[in-house]
Amino acid sequence: MNYETVVGLEVHVELSTKSKIFCGCTTEFGGEPNTHVCPVCTGMPGSLPVMNKGVVEFAIRAGLALNCDITRHNKFDRKNYFYPDLPKAYQVSQLYLPICQNGKVEIEADGVKKYIGIHEIHMEEDAGKLIHDPWDECTLVDYNRCGVPLLEIVSEPDFRSAEEVIAYLTKLRDIMMYLGVSDCKMQEGSMRADVNVSVRPVGQKEFGTRSEMKNMNSFKAIYRAVKFEAKRQIEILEEGGKVVQETRRWDENKDASFAMRSKENAQDYRYFPEPDLLPIEISDEWISDVKNNLPELPEAKRTRYISEFGLSEYDAGVITSAKQLAYLFEDTTAICGKPKEACNLIMGELMRLLSETSTLPEDIDVDPKKAADLINLIVDGKINRSVGKEVFEEIFRNDVDPIKYVEENGLMMLNDDSLVSDTIDKVIADNPKSIEDFKGGKEKAFGFLVGQTMKALKGKANPKSVNEILREKLSKL
Repeated sequence: MNYETVVGLEVHVELSTKSKIFCGCTTEFGGEPNTHVCPVCTGMPGSLPVMNKGVVEFAIRAGLALNCDITRHNKFDRKNYFYPDLPKAYQVSQLYLPICQNGKVEIEADGVKKYIGIHEIHMEEDAGKLIHDPWDECTLVDYNRCGVPLLEIVSEPDFRSAEEVIAYLTKLRDIMMYLGVSDCKMQEGSMRADVNVSVRPVGQKEFGTRSEMKNMNSFKAIYRAVKFEAKRQIEILEEGGKVVQETRRWDENKDASFAMRSKENAQDYRYFPEPDLLPIEISDEWISDVKNNLPELPEAKRTRYISEFGLSEYDAGVITSAKQLAYLFEDTTAICGKPKEACNLIMGELMRLLSETSTLPEDIDVDPKKAADLINLIVDGKINRSVGKEVFEEIFRNDVDPIKYVEENGLMMLNDDSLVSDTIDKVIADNPKSIEDFKGGKEKAFGFLVGQTMKALKGKANPKSVNEILREKLSKL
């Protein structure tokens, strides 16, 4: 029997507000355990929450970008459960009137485009963090994260492959970062997903029994988990067994999931209206104001870069994949007026250095003015591209001024054809074997001779002049 995989996602995005959702404690990542806390976020008796207006605005911003309807009248509910990382023994969330509903996002996976439905987006507070101490064989609790504002973005079960899941998560991350709603640093837990997987025979309308893997914060792990879980469930059904609804833990080292507990349903959380928070009324004027101030999103930027700057679809896709890359490209282009050169610099040297230094795009700190000055030095023929690579690495690592660096290190390009000619004569005399190889039709010998000439001139010669003069001299031999 052929089976179809069905996946639904609940993506938790920590918001980039400076303070928590119901109190004034900082949301800054890190800090000594239990130092970013107060009576409100740790649920002390008698403490009362106060709504952070910025959280509501971020939620509206995200909802509009994901084509959702904004709920004008919405409220909070208490979700009751007893975990050690939740000091109040309940979480303030939204069940009955979430702030955003009925959205959709277009994705492309394996060359096929489709829409993924957004069932709802609701606001809630984050829980704390459990830290398992292997030395003392105990578990410690850090409440710094308690009360950090979250958006939970709940998709419809519209995914049919792990590839579609990753395409959706990538697009969702890009949109949230462009909006300034979240930094989406998965390694810090700013974006994580609960993955619900089930399988069913192809053609069957009813969904199969699902399992859930919670708090996954790696695209690689999510992709592998979806593949593994679908295969596990198919094997159970093929053997005549029955899939159990449960929460499972993904073990990255073993590349497998393991049962944790039976999966809860909504009634298990005993929701009831939050008595300490008033309902929120959102006016049409507020929504209109947020909509008018939305930034240009990645898809729109890609289309504009292709039409306005003549970039290829691939290059435009890479540059818009991170907000900081796009801003560096736009600001550099605005200063130097050379979009193709700015694109080449980012796609080549910058991406290489990011990889070599394990730097994330969001941590880029390159001054667009210095990048533009470097491009002008290259295009104006003052330095060659080989030197340009060296200078850009110095900009990236040490924030040098490219003009001063080139002058102080004597890197200006030589335009003395007589010196180039004399140097080539010496290279020809010193490499008779390469000359014979070139005469025998080995073009690689020509490249070797160019390299030797550039080396003798300390990389400061004009490669075009070297190529022309060398080829002319060789033709006369």
